[in-house]
Amino acid sequence: MDTFTARLDSARAWWSAAIEESQEGRWVRDAVERQVMADIGAATNALHGGRLAPFTEDSWHVRIGRIANWAGVLRLAARAGGWELQPVVGHSPRCPAGMAELLSGIYAVGEQGETWMKQLLKGELPPEDEMAKAEGFLTGPGSIEDLELFFYD
Repeated sequence: MDTFTARLDSARAWWSAAIEESQEGRWVRDAVERQVMADIGAATNALHGGRLAPFTEDSWHVRIGRIANWAGVLRLAARAGGWELQPVVGHSPRCPAGMAELLSGIYAVGEQGETWMKQLLKGELPPEDEMAKAEGFLTGPGSIEDLELFFYD
C-alpha cells in the first residue's frame, strides 16, 4: 500500500542506498551529476531563513508548495541527465545505486507534495504529522538540504 509512511520509508532507503554507494567509493559522481545536484539545491531553496521544520507559522500553500516544488525540479534534473525516475514504494533500489536512485528517492516525497497540493485546492488538508515529516526530510540538519555534505568525492 502506498501510504505516506511507506513512501517516506522507501524514499529514505533509496537515497540512503545511493549515499552509501558514494561513501563506499562504488559511485563517484561525475561533473554532470555534481552540477545537477548544485542546480537542484539552488532551485529548491526553501527560503526558511534558518528556521527548522516544521514550518507551522507558514500558510499551508507555502508549506505544501515547498515540498511540491521538489517534484518538478527533480523531473527536470532527471531529464537533463538522462536518468529515469522510478517508483520507490514496494521496490528496492538497484545495485549499485547512483544518481537515478538518489533522485527517485527524493522525488517520492516531492510527488507527495503535488498530491497534497491537489487536495488542498479542493479544501482538504494533509495530516500535520505527515507534513512535518516531509518538511524534515527535505530541510534542516541531516536532510536532503544538506545532501552535498554526505558526498566525499
